Amino acid sequence: MPRSSEVQVDRSNGPGARIALVVDRLDWHARALTSAFAGLGARALAVALPSCAIDTGVPCALTIPGFGHRLPDAVMVRSMSGGTFEAVTLRLGVLHALRELGVMVWNDARAIERCVDKSTTSFLLARAGIPTPATWATESREAARAIVRRETSRGPLVLKPLFGSQGRGLKLIRAPEDLPHAADVAGVYYLQRYVAVEREGFRDFRLLVSQGRLVAAMVRHAANWITNVKQGGRPVAAVVDADMKGLAIRAAAAVGADFAGVDILHGTDGRPTVLEVNSMPAWSGLQKVTATSIASVIAGDMVAALGQKGRRGAAV
Repeated sequence: MPRSSEVQVDRSNGPGARIALVVDRLDWHARALTSAFAGLGARALAVALPSCAIDTGVPCALTIPGFGHRLPDAVMVRSMSGGTFEAVTLRLGVLHALRELGVMVWNDARAIERCVDKSTTSFLLARAGIPTPATWATESREAARAIVRRETSRGPLVLKPLFGSQGRGLKLIRAPEDLPHAADVAGVYYLQRYVAVEREGFRDFRLLVSQGRLVAAMVRHAANWITNVKQGGRPVAAVVDADMKGLAIRAAAAVGADFAGVDILHGTDGRPTVLEVNSMPAWSGLQKVTATSIASVIAGDMVAALGQKGRRGAAV
């Protein structure tokens, strides 16, 4: 098996960069990214992680469909389907292996793991000094009940699925009796201080960050406290201030994400606080309220980073 510096990338179909675009399906986002890469002279080839494999009998010890025994120039992870713990571990292992071989991966397995596990996101945000709701995560229902008894005197808590997305499975907890049985939460109680404020409805912000800068932002309005677009939230264009922009950029950096969707809302004190960081953000709602082609920005950032990497390699 060659060292990472000796690994060959596949340029057999032309001089442009070849990108493995990791997707579960060829949705609107995948088509937009493919078109954006093509406009930059790069070729994006859709790849499903379940079809990849570790194979120590081939030169790179990996097989990536469409690339033969060579490797792509870069990998962009747009989406990753669920599965058994073993299956997801193997898929993340493939992404880890690609990074070890020197392939640029956005976002890499480390960032994905940090964002998919909300408790790790909360830990990293708090450790970085980024305002985020007080958070508790435990496998013990009795410990969770004790937390609820102690903390709900200051207001309700929110119970979230540790691996949930798009606002599904959220529950307000006002008393210990509101906690479901362990089997209903996959054995983990992930609780956060409820910080939403009703101001003629509810709202929060989604900021999309790429390579340390803000790409676009929107505010999501909803009749209830769950503001996700998939749950009925209405996206509206937003101009955010320097504080919110700085928080989003710092939050993406805290989890090690090259690009990310950062959810922010203002609490009762009027100050912004980071709720979540998404390492595989959808942006169809955001695209509807911004003139910037988000796919073009993200694709352009990756191609530019590849160029910088190539120049550094040539200098060595």
